[in-house]
Amino acid sequence: MKKIFTYLILSLAVFSCSNNDKDETVKVEDKYQTKNVVLLVVDGPRISETWEASDKGNVPNRVSLLSQGVFISNFKNNGTTNTNPGHSAMCSGVYENIKNNGTELPGYPSVMQQWLKSTGADKTKAWVIASKDKLEVLNDCKLADWKGKFQPSVDCGVSGNGSGYRDDLVTMTKTKDVMQKYSPNIIVINLKDVDSYGHANNWNEYIKAIKTTDASIKELWDYIQSLPAYRDKTTLIVSNDHGRHIDAKGGFAEHGDDCTGCRHIEFFAMGPDFKKNAIISTGDYEQIDIASTIAELLRIPMQFGKGKVIKDAFK
Repeated sequence: MKKIFTYLILSLAVFSCSNNDKDETVKVEDKYQTKNVVLLVVDGPRISETWEASDKGNVPNRVSLLSQGVFISNFKNNGTTNTNPGHSAMCSGVYENIKNNGTELPGYPSVMQQWLKSTGADKTKAWVIASKDKLEVLNDCKLADWKGKFQPSVDCGVSGNGSGYRDDLVTMTKTKDVMQKYSPNIIVINLKDVDSYGHANNWNEYIKAIKTTDASIKELWDYIQSLPAYRDKTTLIVSNDHGRHIDAKGGFAEHGDDCTGCRHIEFFAMGPDFKKNAIISTGDYEQIDIASTIAELLRIPMQFGKGKVIKDAFK
């Protein structure tokens, strides 16, 4: 009888431990609802023409979508305020002054590469889709043991690095096609028209492009919610590689220094794990924090990133 009693006690203990382990596993797995992350980079708008415009008239869709998301009002690029270095910082979590013409790889692996290595997923599950051909370099890095490995798929420019830029409308169409065909878990998108019209010193087209990209953000979010593979389990992050000079530093046509206009950029995000209708004005969040935040949402270690997780954005 004593042996039977002891056996029952041990059995209950094992059952209890087993249940506790199971509960803990469920808790870890359910920490975040996000299964996919889309990073949409609007290339080169000045914050004074987007979120800080007096009536926010150029970004009505973002203003409306804020009820579903979070905006950080003092987000910064504290590295080199050019296209390739800015995109590289968001993807790798490391500021580097890499060449801006597509002839130099980032020094460190991107969150896409690290996710592909960590999960063993096929390369079609991570993408770089860019209007600027030179951003094809984001699919690789110079670091030994990573160069040429774990590379995400790419669709950049007319037909790859060196082929020239393409219109944002093409990039939006390509993005939808890729999402429909492959259902990737990570997508980095570049829309270049704002920057291109800025460099052309064409104010009217620059403003028009800001409004068009604002509409594209809503279009993409609506498309995400229309697909079963993405609906209610996808985080969309909208940011910029850089801003533009303030008027006293040469106006909106150029960028590339440490002026307030070049450094002050956007962070707007929506997803199942983020706050809603929230504006964050505290903290010192910056461009390299995006990679760490994506890694956190997708539950992988960020081996080389120097940024921090943007915890204030989370529920």
